Amino acid sequence: MIERRHRQRNLFEAVIGSVEELIEGLIEPPLRRLDEVLADEALLDAVMQELAKRRPHSRSRGRRGTPGEVALRILVLKRIKGWSFDETEREVRKNLVYRHLARVYFEPVPDAKTLIRLSAVIGADGIEAIHCRLVEMAREQGLIKGRCARVDTTVVETNIRYPTDSRLLQDGVRVLTRAIKRIEAATGVVGGKLRNRMRATTHRVLEIARAARSRAGQGRERLKQGYCQLLSIMRSTVRDAQRVSAELASGARVALSQSAARVVTNSQAQLEHFVPLVRRVMAQTQARIFKNDTHYSDKVFSLFEPHSEAIRKGKAAKPTEFGKLLKIQEAENQIVVDYEVYEQRPEDQSLVIPTIEAHLRVFGRAPQLFAADRGFWSAANKRAAQERGVKQVCIPALGKLKADQAAEQRQRWFRRGQRWRVGCEGRISVLKRRDGLARCRYHGMEGMRRWVGWGVVSNNLYVLMKSTQSVRRHDTC
Repeated sequence: MIERRHRQRNLFEAVIGSVEELIEGLIEPPLRRLDEVLADEALLDAVMQELAKRRPHSRSRGRRGTPGEVALRILVLKRIKGWSFDETEREVRKNLVYRHLARVYFEPVPDAKTLIRLSAVIGADGIEAIHCRLVEMAREQGLIKGRCARVDTTVVETNIRYPTDSRLLQDGVRVLTRAIKRIEAATGVVGGKLRNRMRATTHRVLEIARAARSRAGQGRERLKQGYCQLLSIMRSTVRDAQRVSAELASGARVALSQSAARVVTNSQAQLEHFVPLVRRVMAQTQARIFKNDTHYSDKVFSLFEPHSEAIRKGKAAKPTEFGKLLKIQEAENQIVVDYEVYEQRPEDQSLVIPTIEAHLRVFGRAPQLFAADRGFWSAANKRAAQERGVKQVCIPALGKLKADQAAEQRQRWFRRGQRWRVGCEGRISVLKRRDGLARCRYHGMEGMRRWVGWGVVSNNLYVLMKSTQSVRRHDTC
């Protein structure tokens, strides 16, 4: 059963109420301001709605779970501080200030596994609702007016190592062999004993690495020979996986106990998940090594994060990044108004109109100034933005400039708009360094959305923590 907050505290805590006054005196001003922001009931409503979806009768039945207020505050504190789930449990448990801020008081602190489950239950939709409420609070306090809008894209990398075909094949042999061996241990030996080919795979991978570094004339031939042997090992492992799956489906293999049946079910699901991915890796390896096709479509860059894409943003230090494209849209005072993680990388030119429409949804009117870099430019985008009410479209034109375009880009408002647009680069840098958007630590596309959502929420909370009830000076745009 879910509750909004902990119930009436016990008599012992009432007797030592002076301790609470002491704790409040120890809270730093930014955390005190964070406490005020998180006291908003609409934020708690967003969390409670997602927690209520966990079971049909979560609001009225079952044992008491972690209150929604505690879940919200601990997860926010975790992301702002940059802690892991284990560190969050440890820090909140031992610190009276954090206990007070998280509204745990003298109740048991949720353990790391509980926090992981709560984060998954709130999900990307709940985080989006929290973000929308924070943007609304910024509007109510006058931090954002919606006069200006700027947009840029960046890459949030998935938590994978640099992909090579040999390492991907090695991962495929390892995960399939591990699942096969677990099934064999849970069902006993049926027919011939299944072979572990990991040692031979490791030798082939090392040979391929030495051949790739070799400058001798026969290095290319040795490389092909190593891949040929590695692919042969991979095919044999896939055949074993298919044979085991067929035996399980026909009833030739049966679990030895009830606990073994759960192991078999999980391992069989792993085989069904990884075998198609391994086949794709084999196909792209054959195309690259033996057909010199370096532009093979639908490449797999990780067996464990198959949604990863190879994205080039023109960076000298990191020409290719492996992850997902993220759109960051801002208004005044560094508030991120809208964000989106894309399943497939779109062209920047296609994001101008959706960005203006998102601004319209938030503020009810188009921005007076819309700023972006030249990657977003097209004449059609400029016309469409002006039709939607944007007075100043501040996007540098591509290619050779016409006379009217050159004259427009020399005007003062255009140069000021581009100076303001550069701040989006700084915001992305802060999101990556401080708020963790350099690399996603959660799994899957849903995990990517949750990770990015908490990072954006963390950024907006930092802005609100630094603000006061009286509005400070706004950014000029």
